[in-house]
Amino acid sequence: MNKITIYTDGSSRGNPGPGGWGVVLISNDNIMELGGAEYHTTNNRMELKSAIEALKNINNVSNTWKDSEIIINADSEYMVKGITLWISGWIKNNWKAMDKKPISNQDLWKELLSLAEGKNIKWQTIRGHVGIDGNERADEIATSFADGNRVNLYNGPKEEYPYVL
Repeated sequence: MNKITIYTDGSSRGNPGPGGWGVVLISNDNIMELGGAEYHTTNNRMELKSAIEALKNINNVSNTWKDSEIIINADSEYMVKGITLWISGWIKNNWKAMDKKPISNQDLWKELLSLAEGKNIKWQTIRGHVGIDGNERADEIATSFADGNRVNLYNGPKEEYPYVL
């Protein structure tokens, strides 16, 4: 089975404040980096946005993704626990929390759920800022966008990737 490994990260300067998201998509032969910014957002929204954009762009890194195991690595427990543990309860409770208040970021949760549907995804929480190369690069992309800095995003053969993986 083919494998696609994804590292996602989100950043917000202030919460809310300017934010950015970063993704490193790795297939057998190719690597694609993605990133973007929003003017007024939160860290949690940027974490969700990174996974959404990764799944939206997965066909650009591998035309065999339908037959692939997709591993999404994120340093956001909020995102991983939300999509693997909590979301079924939110749906059952009409997108309300135990305290009957609406779930935050419903728009992004619904989009992420829709994009994940039918895909063979393994969601993994990893520790941030501990030297995991893909996570460090996703963080660099996200924080650069949050800071309004220019980022050169790579898209090409794995063997020419300028960063360590």
